[in-house]
Amino acid sequence: MPVRISAHASLVFLFDLLAVVIAWVGGLLIRFNFIWPSDSGSSIFLILAMLLPIHAVACYWAGLYRGLWRFASIPDLKRVLNAIAFSAVGLLMIKTLFDVPGPVLPRSTLVLYPVLLAAIMCGGRLAWRMWKEHWMYRGLPASGEPVIIVGAGNSGRMLVHTLEHRAEWRVVALLDDDHTKWGRELSGIPIEGGVDALPQMLKKHNAAHVILAMPSALPAAIKRAANTAVSANAKVFIVPGIEELMCGRVEIDAMRPVEVEDLLGREPVHINAVHVHQVFARRTILVTGAGGSIGSELCRQLANFEPKRLLLLEISEFALYSITEWFASHHPEVNIVPLIGDVRDEARIEEIFSVWRPQAVFHAAAYKHVPLMENGNAWQAVSNNVFGTLRLAHCAHRHGVERFVLISTDKAVNPTNIMGATKRLAEMVCQAFSMSSDTRFGIVRFGNVLGSSGSVVPKFQAQIAQGGPVTVTHPEITRYFMSIPEAAQLVLQAAAQGENGEIFVLDMGESVKIADLARNMIHLSGYTEEQIAIEFTGLRPGEKLYEELLADAEQTLPTPHPKLRIARSPQVDEDFLGNLQNWLESSTPLDDENVRHDIQQWVAEYTPPSAGKSRVCTAV
Repeated sequence: MPVRISAHASLVFLFDLLAVVIAWVGGLLIRFNFIWPSDSGSSIFLILAMLLPIHAVACYWAGLYRGLWRFASIPDLKRVLNAIAFSAVGLLMIKTLFDVPGPVLPRSTLVLYPVLLAAIMCGGRLAWRMWKEHWMYRGLPASGEPVIIVGAGNSGRMLVHTLEHRAEWRVVALLDDDHTKWGRELSGIPIEGGVDALPQMLKKHNAAHVILAMPSALPAAIKRAANTAVSANAKVFIVPGIEELMCGRVEIDAMRPVEVEDLLGREPVHINAVHVHQVFARRTILVTGAGGSIGSELCRQLANFEPKRLLLLEISEFALYSITEWFASHHPEVNIVPLIGDVRDEARIEEIFSVWRPQAVFHAAAYKHVPLMENGNAWQAVSNNVFGTLRLAHCAHRHGVERFVLISTDKAVNPTNIMGATKRLAEMVCQAFSMSSDTRFGIVRFGNVLGSSGSVVPKFQAQIAQGGPVTVTHPEITRYFMSIPEAAQLVLQAAAQGENGEIFVLDMGESVKIADLARNMIHLSGYTEEQIAIEFTGLRPGEKLYEELLADAEQTLPTPHPKLRIARSPQVDEDFLGNLQNWLESSTPLDDENVRHDIQQWVAEYTPPSAGKSRVCTAV
């Protein structure tokens, strides 16, 4: 594509031709000790007349006028050097091929001419850029908020260069754990130590902002830096991950505030996408609870594996509407079928299986809120979590579904509350079906997910927005956390590799103190604990100080995926399903105490709250 020569480019072109005159004449003057060789005047100007068109062609060939002088950089310098080399070769050809009248052309001019030409052309461009930036950005470095950048690598260098032109920021120091960089400078900014020095540096420079420029660092390193900055009450930002930068999806300065997920330091999940695609592509897949936190993310993840059809079953009209709208905006090519219904409604479930013939089922519909299910709603937890699973599993078995996956919880392990006990009973239902059905039944058990409905994160966010206090039940209470996308990806991986009857346990990483999570969220919001207080309210009914992922009698086995293990639970007896169905169908709604009493007959490891007090206290 031809380059349009603007008025500015024309001036640059004239400057480059003038550079030829100065370099040629200057080289001769240097060669003859600044005494003009009067007897060579005609040959000097004849050679100059031939050099000018050669240099003009060289500049156009090298593409010198495509770039902007104000942004002159290494590629522009290479173009200039290419043009100079072309011009120098032209001078050599003139000397060799043409019979120029007058004294012989001094050989030293073959060196002096390109050196002076390079100095004039490169120096002129550099001087223009320095002058332009001085007038455009003068005063900016002194006007912005002082900020410290953690990471003195390529990303840090690019960020420093970008922030030089921003009025809102003023980079005052760089930190990096590579001690060989300490005491040196990067783009004029001193590297003053490692991450551990961050609190002192914030005080030294009176700074309140930190940017983490560590896109290629391990999550553990980012977690450490983020926690150090948050603990120092700094406002923390982070640059995008290296994958996003390399793919060009974001700019180096597209920073975002540090979030709770960054403080967990979890490694990114990588699943065997090829295998998952082979299992679920061109299949009709039913997701119950499709509008919930986990159910909706499962639907989003499944959309990437080319399903034939997604059946979205949801009891909440608004939740179903929301996920349907998301698909309309993000994946209109996916064939979705929104279905209002209750998993306890046998006629509705039978209708769905008869009409749509799902080949895989992800059962995420459940009542999951521990305190709500503990008082006044215990029988509803049994009805939804157990009876609903039983009816759905029966239908899947009768209609020859290939795979059935139950989304379970860590609260099903040694449960001390109704919610956990009913989820353990639902696990046992799937285990019983796996003993005699051609359908592959699998269970995936994991802990809390960040941002899910009913989790502490949105609750804390709302309390902070209202000015506090942030309420935590106990100073020592801990929970496992993972992100919703991470959980959904691992569920798909477990579902794809499951054989029959396994309970897959997700690697939840290290448990997190809820009090520490509250403190971090307060600091991330720009407050101190003096401004937003933490209030301890006491353990709620059925609540543990800590959660377990495996029951006492269970053993785990590794799987091909490092973040998945298989829990071997005691098998249920052959009469389990029939006896359970008789109890569920013959019983009228029971009060909470009767539900607790009866469930103990089905779930031996269930310990009601009154019986579990000594166990809870020992964990303090």
